[in-house]
Amino acid sequence: MAIVIFTSALRRFLDAPQATVSGATVGAALAAVFSKQPALRGYLLDDQGAVRPHVNIFVNGELVRDRVGLSDAIGAHDQIYVFQALTGG
Repeated sequence: MAIVIFTSALRRFLDAPQATVSGATVGAALAAVFSKQPALRGYLLDDQGAVRPHVNIFVNGELVRDRVGLSDAIGAHDQIYVFQALTGG
C-alpha cells in the first residue's frame, strides 16, 4: 500500500495525517484519503479535479506529470508527498 504524506505547512491549515492507501494511480490514492478527510479535496483540487496551482504532488521524489487527471501510476511501496507552495520575502 502506498503512503500519502502531507507537509507540515499544509497540516497547519487542515487535518492532514499521513495515510496508507491502496490504488493504482495518484488520483485513486488521493480519493482514498479524501474519503476520510473530505476537506482536503477542495484545498488540493479545483472543481474539475485538477491539482490547484499552489499545490505540488511528488511520487518518490518526482513531480506528477498529470495534474489534471492524476493518472500517474503508483506502486504498493510508493510514497506520495503533497506540498503546499510557500512564498516569502
